[in-house]
Amino acid sequence: MTIFEAASWAPSSFNSQPWRFIYARRNTPEWTSLFDLLVPMNQSWAGRAAALVVLISATTAQPPGAPGPIPSYSHSLDAGAAWGYLALQATRLGWQAHAMAGFNVEGAYQALNVPEGYRVETVIAIGRQGDKSVLPPPLQEREQPNVRRPVSELVMEGQFKS
Repeated sequence: MTIFEAASWAPSSFNSQPWRFIYARRNTPEWTSLFDLLVPMNQSWAGRAAALVVLISATTAQPPGAPGPIPSYSHSLDAGAAWGYLALQATRLGWQAHAMAGFNVEGAYQALNVPEGYRVETVIAIGRQGDKSVLPPPLQEREQPNVRRPVSELVMEGQFKS
């Protein structure tokens, strides 16, 4: 819960906190419904995770003084900020957190009973880093620090430059 508490402090438009987390711990009845959403490649390495978490965001917000909810342009960005806080807190506590896009998005709405007005964003595996020798060979090769783009490719002054 400490990891989720950290996520709850992420900034959001109108302080709407549009993120919702659905989690399951390994070896619990809830685990299968989340694990079965993953594509086979993600299942092959996330099966030993301590928990799986589905991040969902509300697509509307209730601004102060508004008569009702309005569409939220930034709900995914806000949920991403919560994911970032979650990942940082997990790392601080000695865990690893890895977000995945490889899952059955449409199936997640049904399996998790996600109502209209919410967007399923990602599935996150949380666990201790294990020995890469237990992974299938193609995944073993990927278990190394990844390279980052130079900041000069990411930051532009004045206008977008390709």
